[in-house]
Amino acid sequence: MSDVRSGSAWLGRLWTPAVLIAVLVVIVVLASTGPGSLQRTVTEALIKLIVVVGLYLFIGNTGVISFGHTAFMAIGAYMSAWLTMTPALKRIRFTDLPDVVATAQLPVLVAAPISATAAALVALIIGFPLMRLSGISASIGTFAMLAVIIAVYGNWGGLTGGKSSLIGVPVETDLWVALMWAGVAIVIAWVFQRSKTGLLLRGSREDLVAARASGIDVHRLRLVAFVVSAFVVGLGGHAQAHFLGILTVDAFYLDITFVTIGMLVIGGMNSLSGAVVGVVVVSTLLDVLRRAESGFSVGAIEIPSLPGLSQVVLAVAMLLILVLRPAGLMGDREVSLPRRR
Repeated sequence: MSDVRSGSAWLGRLWTPAVLIAVLVVIVVLASTGPGSLQRTVTEALIKLIVVVGLYLFIGNTGVISFGHTAFMAIGAYMSAWLTMTPALKRIRFTDLPDVVATAQLPVLVAAPISATAAALVALIIGFPLMRLSGISASIGTFAMLAVIIAVYGNWGGLTGGKSSLIGVPVETDLWVALMWAGVAIVIAWVFQRSKTGLLLRGSREDLVAARASGIDVHRLRLVAFVVSAFVVGLGGHAQAHFLGILTVDAFYLDITFVTIGMLVIGGMNSLSGAVVGVVVVSTLLDVLRRAESGFSVGAIEIPSLPGLSQVVLAVAMLLILVLRPAGLMGDREVSLPRRR
């Protein structure tokens, strides 16, 4: 009987990530039978899901809003590009690369954890002073971090190519590869939030004064969450680099920051299920709006092109969610097993 109860407990713990991944698998299977444009759209959504789950891992557990996590996406993307491009091309384009990186050409799959670890190491260094801040000061600090990293990457021509596009990155991220990394991100986030560190962080999120009075080292725990979330977002950068095959620094700045935070806010910042739901809902909405931006007809009425419609609607949706349902669509609820009476 105890074995049965233990098995049920484990099933209950794994139910949420299993259902979320199963839903993504169904979406990918359906998309794989559709046209190439649909497959590309779903792949882009899965890459954003990796980044949003990484954002949730930090914001959802600590309660600190971060505007700078896409910097780790840029670090992961460029590191993966440096590790997988041909040495001949790197010698021409990147004169400031260390020899050990300039002469290396690793398989894309091997480069993924290395690139994510590079993002996590940067987060560890930056996080030591940054995680001592709280509230709006911490949020502004993360945005300053993003601005500095983007400025460095955008002006260091010998390392990143500067503002010009970086080409020659192997293209290997498709629907199934993006699904694999999305599944990895979901599992990492779920294991972290169920760990002792995650539970203590969520307690400090609800009552910071009580947590500190209980002897919890909030700064250290936030630093751990910051580093783990940077690792996950770095995986998203790796997937993005090998999906596009071309990199520009500006692609990791304000636009992607606004979209990913919007997805998390709309879905719900306090639950992993909310992060996934937010990505699915917003990605579907944006795809429909982008098609409408080129103009459409309603009966005999012709609607002209409406550039920028998707950004406006996303901003309005965020405002409505913040006013009508501040906790997001899912609130702090997770997908769970139905309870017996």
